[in-house]
Amino acid sequence: MYRINFKSVSQKTLAYSLAITLMACPVIAAGQALAKPATTVSAEFIEMTQAHAQVQYLINARLDEKNMRIQGSETVTYRNTSNDTLREIVFHTFADANRSKATQTSMFKRNNEEIRKENPEKKPEDYLGGIDIQSAAADGQPLLFTNSNQALTVKLQQELKPGETVTVEIGFEVKIPYGMQRLSYYKDIINGAHWFPVMSVYDENKHAWDKTPYSQSFETDYYDSSDFEVHFNVPEAYQMLMPGNITTQTDPKEAGRKIVTTVADNTRELVFFASPNYKVERVTRDGLTVEYYYFDNMPDKKKLVDEYIDTAFAAISFFSEKYGKYPYPEFRIAESYVEGVAVEFARVIQMGQIARVSDPAHDYVFVHEIAHQWFHALIGNNSETESFLDEGFADFSKVYFADKQGDDLNGFKSIQIDDMSSVDKPIAATNTEVRDLESPTFYNKGRQAIYQLYRTVGEEKFDMFMKEYFKRYEYKNATISGLLQTIQDTLGEEARKEMDKILHDPHFVLKPEYQLSEVETTAYWHEQFKDMYHSSLTQVSNLPAETMSRIMDKALKGEPLTIVVSDQAGSLAKKQQQTILTQLEGTLGIMGIPYEVISDRQTLKKKLKKNLGTSNIIAIGSSKTNGLIQALKPGIIQKSKAISFDWKSKMNQKATSGAYVIKHPYNQNRLLLHFFWDGDALSENAVEPFAEQMLQSLGFSGDFYQYYVLDKSGKIASGKKTANPMAKFFAEE
Repeated sequence: MYRINFKSVSQKTLAYSLAITLMACPVIAAGQALAKPATTVSAEFIEMTQAHAQVQYLINARLDEKNMRIQGSETVTYRNTSNDTLREIVFHTFADANRSKATQTSMFKRNNEEIRKENPEKKPEDYLGGIDIQSAAADGQPLLFTNSNQALTVKLQQELKPGETVTVEIGFEVKIPYGMQRLSYYKDIINGAHWFPVMSVYDENKHAWDKTPYSQSFETDYYDSSDFEVHFNVPEAYQMLMPGNITTQTDPKEAGRKIVTTVADNTRELVFFASPNYKVERVTRDGLTVEYYYFDNMPDKKKLVDEYIDTAFAAISFFSEKYGKYPYPEFRIAESYVEGVAVEFARVIQMGQIARVSDPAHDYVFVHEIAHQWFHALIGNNSETESFLDEGFADFSKVYFADKQGDDLNGFKSIQIDDMSSVDKPIAATNTEVRDLESPTFYNKGRQAIYQLYRTVGEEKFDMFMKEYFKRYEYKNATISGLLQTIQDTLGEEARKEMDKILHDPHFVLKPEYQLSEVETTAYWHEQFKDMYHSSLTQVSNLPAETMSRIMDKALKGEPLTIVVSDQAGSLAKKQQQTILTQLEGTLGIMGIPYEVISDRQTLKKKLKKNLGTSNIIAIGSSKTNGLIQALKPGIIQKSKAISFDWKSKMNQKATSGAYVIKHPYNQNRLLLHFFWDGDALSENAVEPFAEQMLQSLGFSGDFYQYYVLDKSGKIASGKKTANPMAKFFAEE
């Protein structure tokens, strides 16, 4: 999984880093089943149960698209591979996380807030759902069962001894919630994760089944690789993707419907995505078919889809070479309406909307999700107790891929730059222990631990170790203990001891020799910010030239920048100017932007036409005391008309302050940005809000301002801006 989170790298600066799903539910079914689910067991399925995985599913389901329900039955054959005799078997019913808002994952909180605003007619109960277990039986005989707290417990009629198998038939109905969850429907798409009862993992050491409810804040995906045969009855117009070999036939009993069948062996989980408006682009190379299911909702989108498919092939090829061959004949990508979240499943990943400015070759969230095919789908783990094993390795892998593609900005330097000294959680912690620090703990510190191992032993030995790790745990569930044993067997006792210490040390930081130097750090952030501003400003087509944050973009690209402060201000105003200037200089320093400060009239006169005519300018202070503003006043008044800013009126409006940006009166290719206040000085209460709004207006993460006017308390009273599509991802929750 990848969630886009944003953090500050300095006080009130504009930096960010990319990082990156339930509690008790009421008993909804208890007692004795009275009816055997209508399930037809095929000869192929019987043969499959004798030859393949520990768990086999035969599922028949029908989508009621009008009421958004799924009626289903499943025949599950389970082989007891433990040394314990079992008297019950347990299934996860994670669909019940949708029984209440309190137990639904918060991962899609922002998405759902927007959806509620767009759909005021929807009732609170429309956003809820769940799974009703209607029956459980074996050999035609009903079995006692309870479904509580997202765990379905089925009592067996006979003890299940080690090595024996049992086949259980379960009937169920699912209510799909509206909105955005892993199981949900919205607009013209259905997201279908956790839609049927899934076998829990039995822990032989604890002599217990895993009954953990789905995490409200992160992930609880812990399954055994299984064999699936699924028959899904859906409307004929629907395009439907699932993992595996998909075939389709017309429903012989009901016009306008079809049966979509998939067979997916050795697969960690089975999800589906369905929409009547999906288009599919598929490419086959060297025996692998990559399919992208997308919405044809903008010009030339197919070109971007094709580029994403190219990136998928490149990433799969790279990880196959470095770790172990991707064993499946297909890989599928589902476009959906999620924002700020991308989710991995076995043989399928879910991405958000492709945008006009998408860069498929450098979309490393996309690559991160593909890496999960190795570290989640093929090598499983308990993502509730040892999330590092999938998220840490997936995030290291995306960086490994980027580095070997020659991407200096997103390669190993992005690991070396991370300062994790303030994160006091051990990488080997559980989701509960890290609370809301999953991203810095499992992703950032996790990938640093792997990178340090990579640097310590060298690429050749590291790749050898990874191949052995993959060989040992393909289709199985790995543990940190097993990882350490593999390190010991391939890289030696010292390497194991060091990694063991790293994973359990809450204060682990990357060794100094593997970190970037101060000079390298400054250069890195300069390039990183340059990329951030470019990405932000290109999100909006026809964005006006007179946009405050453009002045930072232009400076990052090498254009000169001059700051001019008032030289004839009073003592209080000069003190305030210095406070504001210090804030601005701190930001420019982090970004590695060179600049010049002019604070006296003589220097200003010397440089006004020759030097300042080629520079972007940030002026600070009252229009009556700032020499630059006074000198360029006629041109400023004229240029202000282009942004509908009544300069004369605003400069004479009492107890106000603010900012405006115009084209430089001497140079159409440069900008002049003035942070102003009326009168000699700001009110005491307005200094901090003034400085904060200044930095926000210069950033890439907020709305794009042409001007704004603050009242005496520092709140925006009026302004002109263009909405930034990225702003929602930076908003504090």
